[in-house]
Amino acid sequence: MKAHQIVSTNCGTLWVVATPIGNLADLSPRARDVLARVSRIAAEDTRHSGGLLAHLGVLTPLVSLHEHNERERIPSLLSALEAGDDLALISDAGTPLVSDPGYRLVRAAAEAGLPVRAVPGASAPLAALAVAGLPSDRFCFEGFLPHAGGARRRRLEALLSQPVTTILFESSHRVRAAADDLAALAPERLVFLGRELTKQFEEHYRGVADELPAWLDADANRLRGEFVLILAPAPQAADPESEDAPLADEHERLLGALLGELPLKRAVRVLADATGVPRNRVYARALRLKDEG
Repeated sequence: MKAHQIVSTNCGTLWVVATPIGNLADLSPRARDVLARVSRIAAEDTRHSGGLLAHLGVLTPLVSLHEHNERERIPSLLSALEAGDDLALISDAGTPLVSDPGYRLVRAAAEAGLPVRAVPGASAPLAALAVAGLPSDRFCFEGFLPHAGGARRRRLEALLSQPVTTILFESSHRVRAAADDLAALAPERLVFLGRELTKQFEEHYRGVADELPAWLDADANRLRGEFVLILAPAPQAADPESEDAPLADEHERLLGALLGELPLKRAVRVLADATGVPRNRVYARALRLKDEG
C-alpha cells in the first residue's frame, strides 16, 4: 500500500467502530458519541444494527455494506468523505473487519488519503483468548471452519500442526461435528470453547478435545448460540541436542525406576554405564525428573 497525504483539511473521517458482542453495556461512551455525530453509518445488516441504534437513541441513517455490495458502495462513500462527511463503519457485533466485510472500504479510504480512525471495543476472539487459559504470546485467528466435513477435517489437521494458539469461530449447526473431528484428530490436545460470550448464558469448556463432545451432549442448550473455539499450540518435539531432553523411552523408564531406589548420582552412573548414554545427559535428565516429581 502506498503512503498518501490527507487530500484536504475539510475532508471527513472514516471511523471504524467496535460494537458489543452480546452485552450492550460494553459499548464505550466514545463509540456512542461517534455513532451519534457521523453523517452515515455503514453496517453489514441494517436491520440488526438498527436495533442497537434504537436502543442507544441514535438517529444516524444507516447504509448497508456487506460482501455482496462493498465494491459498488465504495465510490459513493469515498465521495461523501471527500465532501467532508464523517462516516462510521460497524459490523453486526464486535470489531469490524474481523471475519466481517469492510477492509476494501478501509483500504480505499486510506489510499485516497482520507483519515481512518479506530474506536476500539469488544472483540469475540480476544475476549475468548483472555479467559481461555491458553498461551497468548502468539496466536492466529482463522475465522470459520469449512462447512463440508472432509474440508473441515483437512483444515483442522493443518491447524493442529501450528506452533501457535489458534482461534476459530463455529456455528451452532456445526460445533458438534467440529468437536467430533477434534476428538478424533487430537484427543489429548487442550482446547477452549466459549459459548454466548458476554451474554446471560455464557459458558466455557476447558480441557482435552476428547471430552468436548460429551460436554456438549450433557446439556442440549450447549448446542445453541455463538461459539469461539481455541486450540492450544501443537506440542513441539524436544531438541535432541538439549542435555535435559527426554531419553529413549526404555531409558526414561529405567532412569525413573533407578531414581526411585538409588541416590541420584548412583542412578546416573548405573544407567550411563549400562546404556552408553553420556553421563552428563543422564545427569541433566535426572535433575529434570527430580524437579518435575
